Amino acid sequence: MCDPICPLCHRPIPADVPQSLHHLIPKLKGGKGGPTVLLHHICHKEIHATLTEAELARDYATIESLRGHPRLAKFIAWVAKRPPAFLSKTTGGMRKRRGG
Repeated sequence: MCDPICPLCHRPIPADVPQSLHHLIPKLKGGKGGPTVLLHHICHKEIHATLTEAELARDYATIESLRGHPRLAKFIAWVAKRPPAFLSKTTGGMRKRRGG
């Protein structure tokens, strides 16, 4: 059986690599029970370090819109060159974003 593919960075997600489910619409914004996608944990952390729950619900409720965000696009280009098991601390803290 093949490893699932992260829809954000398009790299395989091996079973032994940290992974998490991302709610396309945040649970706090009405997305409880809504669609989720399996992502590398590093990709999931970058999404939440870049965007607020309100921004995610309002403007970034699809993988395509997330991939189109300037900071996330830059992150995706960077992480795509790393092996699937690559781990790193996410730059900046939660909600610490502007620019990019």
